[in-house]
Amino acid sequence: MKPWYEELFKNYAQTYDKEVYTQGTIGECDFIEKEINSDKTKKILDIGCGTGRHAIELSKKGYSVTGIDLSESQLEHARQKASALSLTIDFRKHDARMPHFSNAFDLAIMLCEGGFSLMETDEMNFQILENAARALKPRGKIVFTTLNGLFPLFHSVKDFFDSQKKEGASTSKENTFNLMTFRDHSVVEFTDDSGNKKTLQCNERFYVPSEITWLLKSLQFQTIAIFGAKLGAFSRNDTLTTEDFEMLIVAEKS
Repeated sequence: MKPWYEELFKNYAQTYDKEVYTQGTIGECDFIEKEINSDKTKKILDIGCGTGRHAIELSKKGYSVTGIDLSESQLEHARQKASALSLTIDFRKHDARMPHFSNAFDLAIMLCEGGFSLMETDEMNFQILENAARALKPRGKIVFTTLNGLFPLFHSVKDFFDSQKKEGASTSKENTFNLMTFRDHSVVEFTDDSGNKKTLQCNERFYVPSEITWLLKSLQFQTIAIFGAKLGAFSRNDTLTTEDFEMLIVAEKS
């Protein structure tokens, strides 16, 4: 049986683009552009690019972007959207846990979890970070979001997902947060692009800032900054707090 994240994204591209958490693309790309000083010569790698929303927006701004993802369905939708806008973007099917590029990009992005934190073991999540680091040139940057482990210490993950419910979108229920593993186990119900209703047993890893800092330092990132991640409004002015469901990480290789 395939892992839950492969089952979820097998036929979920059009529905995915309508989810609440995918509506902040333009503001998020504005932040990314600031982080590379609007330098159009910078090459960008979008890891776990999904339907290509960030890759497409950045390409519209004039950047060279390569997107990789595990889901052929998501990638095909991304290619169709890019083609409709006459954009040339290199979308490739690839498992981010496996080595891909080496010393090839100025910036790597992994947004909306982009694979990282969805894997079933901490080792797999680390492989994604390790391969992202390998893909970067010296002084290359990574910008990514992940689930904030401080949030479940003060709030109910179930209540958070209940507050995000929207007609026609996926729903998360039966959430149980494990303090020993910092994993949230849940049941996700959704309707795929063919109208089929499906139910999946999911689990996602929450990280605390000190873990992220240690992981990145072990991969030779030297400048590491962590912020609260606000949908569509990433900012270095947002200090991470226990109220943030996600955190935003910006790090630069030595």
